[in-house]
Amino acid sequence: MIDDDALLALSALAHPTRLATFRLLVRHEPDGLSTGDLVAALDLTQSTLSTHLAVLAKARLVTAEKRGRQQIQRAGIDTLRGLMTFLAKDCCQGRAELCEPLLAELSCC
Repeated sequence: MIDDDALLALSALAHPTRLATFRLLVRHEPDGLSTGDLVAALDLTQSTLSTHLAVLAKARLVTAEKRGRQQIQRAGIDTLRGLMTFLAKDCCQGRAELCEPLLAELSCC
C-alpha cells in the first residue's frame, strides 16, 4: 500500500457512520449484508447510506455484489489487511519483541 491509498482509506474511515458501517460489515464477513439490512441496522436512510458506501467503495473498503434483487455489501478485507500492515510495517525496527503485543492483540480464534 502506498501513502495515497492509506490516506484515502483513513479518510474514508474518519467519519462515525462510515466507521460503524465498515466495522459492521467486517463482523459479517464472508457473507456480507444487504444494503437494506445495513440501512436498518444503522438507522439511516437509503440515500444517506449510499453516500457513505460510495466513499468506502472509492477507498476499496467496501465492495458490492448483486445477488438476485439485493445488493450485498462486503468489507474489503484485503484493503484492511494492507492498511494495517502499512501502519505497523516499521513498528519493531528489527526488534520483534516490540511487535509481539500488537500481534497478540490481532490474533483471533
